Amino acid sequence: MSNIFFMGELFCGPGGMALGAKMSEPQKSRSDDLFSISHLWGVDKDIDAIATYDANDLGEGVMCDAMDFVNVKQSGEHKTIFDFGQVNALAFGFPCNDFSMVGKKKGSHGKFGNLYKAGIKAIEQADPKWFVAENVSGIHSANSGETFGKILSELEDSGKYGYNLTIHKYKFEDYGVPQYRHRYIIVGIRKDQNLIFKVPAPTHQNCHISVKEALSKVYETPIFDNDKIIHKSHIEERLLFTPPWKNAWFLDEILEMSVQERRKALAKAPWYNEKIKALSDQEIVSRINACKLNCTRARMSHIYRRLHPDKPSYTITGSGGGGTSVYHWEECRCLTNRERARLQSFPDSFVFKGRGPQIRKQIGMAVPPKGAKMIFDAILKTFAGINYDCVDANYKKHANLN
Repeated sequence: MSNIFFMGELFCGPGGMALGAKMSEPQKSRSDDLFSISHLWGVDKDIDAIATYDANDLGEGVMCDAMDFVNVKQSGEHKTIFDFGQVNALAFGFPCNDFSMVGKKKGSHGKFGNLYKAGIKAIEQADPKWFVAENVSGIHSANSGETFGKILSELEDSGKYGYNLTIHKYKFEDYGVPQYRHRYIIVGIRKDQNLIFKVPAPTHQNCHISVKEALSKVYETPIFDNDKIIHKSHIEERLLFTPPWKNAWFLDEILEMSVQERRKALAKAPWYNEKIKALSDQEIVSRINACKLNCTRARMSHIYRRLHPDKPSYTITGSGGGGTSVYHWEECRCLTNRERARLQSFPDSFVFKGRGPQIRKQIGMAVPPKGAKMIFDAILKTFAGINYDCVDANYKKHANLN
């Protein structure tokens, strides 16, 4: 017997979650029941993200606000949830702006804080057998934890039957994504199914994939969005004096060091012998003073931060001004969009639509497909009654999840 979960998605972005669902492996139970996922539609108000979604055959992309999509009274100008066949699975990675560690963390009091209610309303309308919700790790502390508790309570009580929730902060680098990306994933299974999702055990906890490995041969394959960026001379200078895994503020530290300490610190750059060693200390100090950032506020750690070749990337973001574009460990430049996509585990065959900044936004806001696949595979195994290696959820709010 075939058991197909027809899935819809709110806030779909370019389709990282949808691609993970598409890549998921059907699972067969002992009684030969086959469980699989068919992704039907995705909703986003970003026109370029929807173009990307459609270009990769992930289902039908619907360009509109998620709240409008589930608000039947405003139908007419666009499709709503009732214009599609019944879905019995749902995914939504509601916007993280008001929960992010680099934002103002207004939580439910911010502009985006209540958009999770679109997911609640979709659950009420579709009554899915399961759902997956995703957000940044900072959501648990917004409004002193009050917001997260409220969201979890509403999710647990939503729909006709309510849901058994499994809440876990995933470290995607432990699952083979070449990036330090930590996200809360909430998996809810409808209570009448009498199942509780278990967190799949890490597969790469002691063998992270490095950026050097992930980006190997990236220029030997004819792929789109892979043009190297040519920076202004003062940015190249700034990166020249920044060793791998250091950021713009390291230049201020260098200027405070003694001559001997400065040489030792700069010698950690692989290009030291070729490009820095022959410079006098006076030249080094003068050139650093000319290119360093003069900033005393908002000193975020990822500003002009170089990658380390032997580690996963730090978190890929979708927006931000100068210095937030993620910088190569060896070359004096930021990454190309295709390199960013690889660090988000998108395959090279995945087509992005839009101009460079819009593509960067799509990549940074997406759920890593490889991480999403791991979760969907585990959901299918849960319904098929197949045991898999698992670990305890690291967030336990409700007694029935202990």
